Parts: sequence; C-alpha cells; structure tokens
Amino acid sequence: MNTIFRLTIAIFFLWVSNVNCQSEMVLIKGGTYTPLYGRDSLQVTISDFKMDVYPVTNQEFVAFVKEHQKWKKSKVLKLFADGNYLFNWKSDTELDPSQSLKAPITGISWFAANDYCECQGKRLPTIDEWEYVAMANEKMPDARKLKNYNEYILSWYEKPKTFNNEIGSTFKNYWNVYDLHGLVWEWTSDFNSVLISGESRKDVDNDSNLFCGSAAIGATDLMNYAAFMRYAIRGSVKAKYTMKNLGFRCVSDIENKQ
Repeated sequence: MNTIFRLTIAIFFLWVSNVNCQSEMVLIKGGTYTPLYGRDSLQVTISDFKMDVYPVTNQEFVAFVKEHQKWKKSKVLKLFADGNYLFNWKSDTELDPSQSLKAPITGISWFAANDYCECQGKRLPTIDEWEYVAMANEKMPDARKLKNYNEYILSWYEKPKTFNNEIGSTFKNYWNVYDLHGLVWEWTSDFNSVLISGESRKDVDNDSNLFCGSAAIGATDLMNYAAFMRYAIRGSVKAKYTMKNLGFRCVSDIENKQ
C-alpha cells in the first residue's frame, strides 16, 4: 500500500461518522479454499462471519445519503469519488425515474461503500471471504468444477446488462446468499491487494471493455478464467473510481464467546 493511499485512507476515516441501519444477514461457516492469485500457500482459512443476503439497494443508499449529506453528489469530495459518482441519480437525494429502488446501488466509490458498511457496525468483505461464498451454487459450497456453473457465470461476464434488475433476481446459493453472480460486480475491502499486470483505469474507461467472458466459454479451465476476470476488475480500479456495474454488500465478524 503506497504512502498516498495510506494518507487518503487516514483522511477518509477522520471524515466518516456512524448511523444506525441494518439489513438481513446469514451465517457463513468458515473453512478453507484455494484462491487463484496472490497467496504464498495453496489454501486460505476463512473464519465464520455473517454476510448480507442481498447487495445494498438504491433505496437503502438514498436513505444513507439523506442521513450523511457529505455523500451527496454535489458535496462529495473529489478525493473520495470520481466524476461519475451516482451518475444515474436525478438529484442529490432522488433516483432517475428509470431506476428501481430495489435494484442494487451502483456508481459509488470504495470510500462510499466502506462508510455505508461502517455505519452499521459492519465492513466490506475481504476478497477471500467474497470468493469463498461465491464458490457455491444452489446445492454445493464449492461448485467451481462444474462446467455449467462456470458457463453461467461467464455468460453474464460477457454482457452484464442487469444492473437495474432488482435484488433477488438471481439464484439463492448454498449459504442462502443471493446475487453474487449475475447482477453487479461488488467492492471488497482489500480490492487492490492483488494487482494484475497490464491493467489500469485508462484501459477500462468504457465499462463494456471489462466484460469479455464470451472469449472463454470454450476454455479448458473455466473456473480459473472466471476468477481471473474478477481479479482483473479489482486490479484495474482505485478507491475513488465508480462504475455503472459496481455495487457492494456488507459482512460482519462473529463475536468470540468467552
């Protein structure tokens, strides 16, 4: 983590404050999994935690912005969000009429997503936590070796035009979590901890250039290609960036019983 990013994070945490808001969560039982990149060992251990059942919605974020006016389009600091922040809102506290209140919030920066989770006494998931839960299909905690499952994921990566669809419109997985695939990309707390060589924001100004899953439908290892796509997206953005297909959900730690 470079000095500028550390300084930005420090300023950010001085700037944020809390508010009381809650959403439905489910328990994720910890275990081990093998990630694709950026690890010295083959397996990573995940502790028990809770995860939001759905991505955060437009309705929830509108309420948040009304409570925290520093996140209004007209007031947000450029240090914490780029010029496309809340691009599809009619005003500081109103959505465009074409937007559904129950659709996932998009067009927000890592800073905004992180503050939203902090306001609930929660946090953004780590990459490992997100990937661990996202391995599951409807019946199995790890479905990565199933060709039809990976083909489903990649078919969305090819043309993800569903960011205005309502939450719950994709399948409920083994953990009773919805919409990890097929609705929006999602921020993680450590999104920039794995850097993909050759990727940068100047290469992906047009969000559609990020989605090229069709080229890999016939690939031998669909699991690795789908994971590579996610790592590439994470490695191509900075904390202030926003995208029309990038949202988030929150997680929380399990308190240790004495």
